[in-house]
Amino acid sequence: MSLAQHAIDTWVLYLGALLVAGSALLAWRVTAVTTVRSAPVRVLSLHDLALAVLAVGIALRWARIGHGPFLSLFEVLASSLVSLGLVWRIAGLRLPLLRESAPVVLSLLSVMGIWLLVANPADTLLPPTYEMPILWVHVALGKIFLGCAFVATGLAGVLLARRSRRGARWFRRMPGDAALDLLAWRFMLAGLVFESLMLIAGAVWAQDAWGRFWAWDPLETWAFITWIALSAAVHARITWQVGPRVGALMIAGVFAIAFLTFFGVPFLSLAPHKGAV
Repeated sequence: MSLAQHAIDTWVLYLGALLVAGSALLAWRVTAVTTVRSAPVRVLSLHDLALAVLAVGIALRWARIGHGPFLSLFEVLASSLVSLGLVWRIAGLRLPLLRESAPVVLSLLSVMGIWLLVANPADTLLPPTYEMPILWVHVALGKIFLGCAFVATGLAGVLLARRSRRGARWFRRMPGDAALDLLAWRFMLAGLVFESLMLIAGAVWAQDAWGRFWAWDPLETWAFITWIALSAAVHARITWQVGPRVGALMIAGVFAIAFLTFFGVPFLSLAPHKGAV
C-alpha cells in the first residue's frame, strides 16, 4: 500500500509539473497572437490548475511521510513551484499588468517543473532539529523573499525581451520601461526585507538546533552572499540611477545567485545544514 501511495503522490506531482510546462507554452503562443483578448484567461486558468494539482500532490505526500516538502531537491522543487506561482498570482491580482509577464514567469517555472521530473522522488525522514516552530517562520520568509525576486525577474525578462523588435511587439501592452523598472525594484526592496528576516529567523533556529547562531557552512555562506548581492544591487539602483536595461541585468543576476543558493548549494554540500527552503 505504501508503494502504491508513493506512486500516486509522485505521479500527481509529475502531472502538475507537466501542466506548468504546458501553461508556459500556451503563454508564448497567446503572446504571439495579441489579437485574441480572451486567451490570457486560459493561460492563467491552466497555471492555476497546475498549482492545484501540485498542492494535492504535496498534501498526499505530506500525509504519507509525515512532514512538509522541504528536505530533498524533489520536495523543494515541488513546494517552490507552488510558492513562486502563488506569489506571482497574488501579486497579479493586485497589479493586473503583471499577468502580461506570464511567458517569462511561466518559462522559469517550467524549467523547475522539468527538473522535478528528473529529480529523485525518494521519501525523506525529518531530522529532530527540524521539528521546531521557528523553522516554519524561516521557511515562509524564504519563500516570500524568493517569490518577490521571482516577480521582479519576470519584469526584468520583459524589459530585456523588448530590446528586440519581436519582443517589443509581444509585450507592447505593458507600460514603458521606466514604469516596469520602478515596479521591479519595489519587489526587490520587499525581497531584501524578507531575506533579512529569513536570515534572522534562520540564526534563531540554528541556535536552538545546533547551539550556534552562525557557522559559515556552505548554505549559510551563500545565503549571506545572496543578501550582499541583493543589497549591493539595491544600493546601485538608488545611488547611481542605473537604466532599465542594466537594472534588469542586475535583477536577473541576483535571482540567479538566489536560485543557486536555494536549489544548488544545499544538495551539493556535505555539511549537516542541508537547508529547509
